[in-house]
Amino acid sequence: MALDPVWPALQPGDTVAIVAPSGPFDMAGLERGRELLERHFRVRMRPDITTRDGFLAGQDDRRRQELLDALEDPDVRAIVAARGGYGSTRLLAAIAEPALAALATDAKLLVGFSDITALHALWRRAGVGSLHASMAARIASLASPLQARWLAALQGRFDPEIIQLKTIVPGVARGRLAGGNLAVLCALLGTPHMPRLDGHILFLEDTNERPYRVDRMLTSLRDAGTLRNLAGVAVGQFTDCGAGPDGVALEAVIYERLSAFGVPVVSGVPAGHVDDNLELPFGREVELDASAGVVRLS
Repeated sequence: MALDPVWPALQPGDTVAIVAPSGPFDMAGLERGRELLERHFRVRMRPDITTRDGFLAGQDDRRRQELLDALEDPDVRAIVAARGGYGSTRLLAAIAEPALAALATDAKLLVGFSDITALHALWRRAGVGSLHASMAARIASLASPLQARWLAALQGRFDPEIIQLKTIVPGVARGRLAGGNLAVLCALLGTPHMPRLDGHILFLEDTNERPYRVDRMLTSLRDAGTLRNLAGVAVGQFTDCGAGPDGVALEAVIYERLSAFGVPVVSGVPAGHVDDNLELPFGREVELDASAGVVRLS
């Protein structure tokens, strides 16, 4: 697989497949998101995408085949997740080999976040860039400027800098951006689906996790050796992760766990489970200037 990721930006009129590899979603929101996409691209969506099976958007076979069909369709240039939730990790064992082969010959953009972190890891292993960003069932409810920014990101256009970040560990580093949801990354530990992060700028976000659980997950990543050769860390939004009865704040955990690695670290990247979920180009090289509180996109 390629070491330098291809970043497959869209062109107006390209074909986009909306898939639901994780949890069920609000269909009205998805229809509005589809309409927004159709103003700029051709959109494909299977009729059975509305299937529900408990906390999943249909049984594994349905979701697996939907994703593989999109990967193997030469007309599809991007795969946009309908929603996160849970379910992508259930597919990895069955789709990894054909997906890696398909992406190696025909790179397609992946768009999503949260549970879609499992698929971002697969794209990273394939040497193909992906977009950590809001998903199809959510985009129509965003303010117009955020919709415009999201559409621009699909086409490879980003603001050159992310500024006013908080310095945790000063220093400057360069590396390819990777990562995503902390809990999902931890779920990949010990599996062949965990990508190597050596030399990368690791982005992390999460929601509804007490600080002690964030501590446990960061410790697991450390003890597994995953964080040993990072270039730097950019911490995003950890929403609804307030202190418990013990009074330990998330900021204390972030500082204590990440400062020991001797690499530049910032926090406050405006991406994650928030309305203004900044689009991040995974696989693209960035400069992390933690001393200045800036991430510069290449």
